[in-house]
Amino acid sequence: MQYVAVDIGASSGRLILGEIKNGKLQIKEVSRFANGFTNEEGTCYWDLDHLLNQILLGLQKIKSMGYEQCVLGIDTWAVDYVLVDENGKRLREAVSYRDDRTMNTINIITKQRSKKEIYQKTGIQFQPFNTIYQLYEEDQKLLSAANTILMIPDYLGYCLTGVAVTEETNGSTTQLLNIHEHQFDSDLLALISVKKEQFARLVEPGTKLGTLKKEWFPSYDLPDVQVIAVASHDTASAIVGTPGVGNDWAYLSSGTWSLLGIENNEPIVKDEALQGNYTNEWGAFKTVRFLKNIMGMWLIQEVRRILPINYTFPQLVEEAKKVNAFKQFVNFNDERFLNPDNMIEEIQSYCRSTNQEIPISPGELANCIYNNLAIIYAIAIDELEKITGKKIERLHIVGGGSNNECLNQLTANLSGRTVLAGPSEATAIGNVMMQMITTEEVTDLFAARNLIRHSFQIHVYQPEAINRMAIINQYKEVVNSDYTTSSTSL
Repeated sequence: MQYVAVDIGASSGRLILGEIKNGKLQIKEVSRFANGFTNEEGTCYWDLDHLLNQILLGLQKIKSMGYEQCVLGIDTWAVDYVLVDENGKRLREAVSYRDDRTMNTINIITKQRSKKEIYQKTGIQFQPFNTIYQLYEEDQKLLSAANTILMIPDYLGYCLTGVAVTEETNGSTTQLLNIHEHQFDSDLLALISVKKEQFARLVEPGTKLGTLKKEWFPSYDLPDVQVIAVASHDTASAIVGTPGVGNDWAYLSSGTWSLLGIENNEPIVKDEALQGNYTNEWGAFKTVRFLKNIMGMWLIQEVRRILPINYTFPQLVEEAKKVNAFKQFVNFNDERFLNPDNMIEEIQSYCRSTNQEIPISPGELANCIYNNLAIIYAIAIDELEKITGKKIERLHIVGGGSNNECLNQLTANLSGRTVLAGPSEATAIGNVMMQMITTEEVTDLFAARNLIRHSFQIHVYQPEAINRMAIINQYKEVVNSDYTTSSTSL
């Protein structure tokens, strides 16, 4: 059987074909396409018709490769949603989480319900763009006209099959699911004037949605497709695709965002977790992803976009290696770095305001980003150990950022832990693994991770001898004497 992972991030998407051959998982990229939001009259929107078209074009290509049938799962980013009327028509383009309409909404909501009360209910971190705050700021006429509210991957699955669901891993990021009742929280829904019936039914990863309605797309030559609701939040799929073993490891899903945490059986909602802004997102197989959201490769992506010379990411890594380390200490979790007009100027402005050496060259800017991300990761791992009481000996870095050897070694050095990097395609792999477990080609999560370990190369980075605490303490002194890794990412 052929399995297709539709993996769509904030900047790009792709279709990955997966199958087991000779006892190993083999994956192949079939198609890749750009993604991004546009600013129309002051509001940031996603182009969902473009994404749907790219999925169909990718499936058409798969058909042309000789595959008459396949299984498919979709994962995307979290928190954003689509409003659909009673006829299944989209009422408006989906607003991007990077839109600034919710910048003050947390303060408005938490005057009515305390942060502690909301956290005790949901276990979800406070991010200005969480779905709860987006829906609060939603156009009330549109919201009242909405028959169904669908998360982005669920909407795309609905377009293919006509079946509307709310897959749990993505649904949990709304900050509207009650971790104790395992359903949408009636009190929080009432607070934002949303009816429980407006959300499609909750389903677990591995739910079979149905078949692709080929008759809806007569202009495409498509294979027969069985669509499965995988762990549709891309981070949830990435954790399924992380080849950890034992109980002494943490993960870092490194892409546009950095998601650092552990796989848990129960949520942790004590005060220290709330103060550290840790989240308890729902994972596959009834697990909980207790993690810290940290700014990630978005920083270097934006720097690269603005630079007058078209550097590749490997070239920026090489330029960074030529620069002396730890010249600047920057809190990249500050909201000012979420979506600035010019990332380079924002970094330079931060350094100027804190009386630090200003990075100018591409190497200096890249060096500044990699150094500070590694410091933030190290602090978060120490904090994670303290909150959970769990000893963390190894850090699995997966996703595109796992290819950055410079950052991997810095992270090992500053955290004092062994870093295991790869696979870089963990999200797509986790997507495929969930499909294979559903069809029973793979027995369970343990077998899936064992298969991953034997199918892909994992690079090991041992910590080198440096005065890690002196560097971390200097960072804390510059950034904030009462430092907490506040989070500003998805």
